[in-house]
Parts: sequence; structure tokens; C-alpha cells
Amino acid sequence: MLNYIWAGMILIGVVLGVLQGNGEVIGTQALTSAKEAVSLCVTMLGVMTLWSGLMEVAREGGLIKALVKVLSPLITLLFPDIPRDHVAREYIASNFVANFLGLGWAATPLGLKAMKELKKLNRDSERASCDMCTFLIMNISSLQLIPINIIAYRSQYGSVKPTAILGAAIVATCISTLAGILFAVIARKVSRD
Repeated sequence: MLNYIWAGMILIGVVLGVLQGNGEVIGTQALTSAKEAVSLCVTMLGVMTLWSGLMEVAREGGLIKALVKVLSPLITLLFPDIPRDHVAREYIASNFVANFLGLGWAATPLGLKAMKELKKLNRDSERASCDMCTFLIMNISSLQLIPINIIAYRSQYGSVKPTAILGAAIVATCISTLAGILFAVIARKVSRD
């Protein structure tokens, strides 16, 4: 459905632009935007490669395993139905760590693996479990210490201080994560009553 909405908006914009005599501007801007998109992709590929590599080094060095242990009490609080030795806990903790470090692209595969394991625990039901909903909420709200994507975008587009948003980003993600935790805990209690 969203594809149709975007396609409709683009079509309306092009038709109105042509009717107003701006057909040449539309063509020029389309080519300029395509060039910018490729340039941005190359920039993000470099950033993604660097941070994904650092994440692998952290994993091999045992840092991720240590962070998973630190997060264990939080995971137990948020996901009480997951057995202590289940692999889903490791995927969830790794996803949290990757999001915390601003590595959304590294967090996504871990999140998909975690959700797959949570679905198995839910006996492959088509209805999401409380744990699945909680994980989704926590993944969306994701506390970030370093918003790598935004810093890279700001740098790409010529910001004098691309890291100037760090304080605001940390405050915003702290609030969204606390709201997510609060909602997940309350929703779990309500669903059990």
C-alpha cells in the first residue's frame, strides 16, 4: 500500500511540475538526486563497514559476551518467559548492544534471529507473544550512545559539527527507551490479568 502512496505522490508532483513549465527542472533534479543517493550510499557503506568490523572485533575479543552478561538482569526483567540458557537471550542482548552503539545495520540481522527464536518459543504461532512485542518495542525505541547514521548523514551534507546532536540524541533515545520499558512492563501485566 505504501508503494502506491509514494508512487502517487511522485506522479502528482511530476505532472504538476510539467504543467507549471518546470519539466526541465524536474529532470535535472532527478539526476542530481540520483547522484546524491549514490554518494550517500558509498559514504554509508564505508561507515557501515568500519563499525560492523569493530563489532566483529568486539565479539571475537569477548566484549559482546561481557556486555550480554551485564544486560542479563534487564533481559530477565523484560523477557521473563525466555529460559535463562536460551539462544534468544544472546541475540536480544547483542541487538541491544549494537543499537546502543548506533549500529542499526549490525543490529538488524541479530534482531531477525532473535525474533525467529522468539517465534519458536511461541510454538510458531501466528499471534505475537508478549516477548515478541516487547522485543519489537525495545528495538524501535533503541537507546543510542552514538547515533552513527545521523552523524554520517550530517557529515555527508557538510555539517560543520556533525556530532553536535549527540546530547540531544542521547536524551531523546533515553526517553524513548524508558517509555518503551514502561509500556512493555505494563502491557505484560495487563495481558496476564
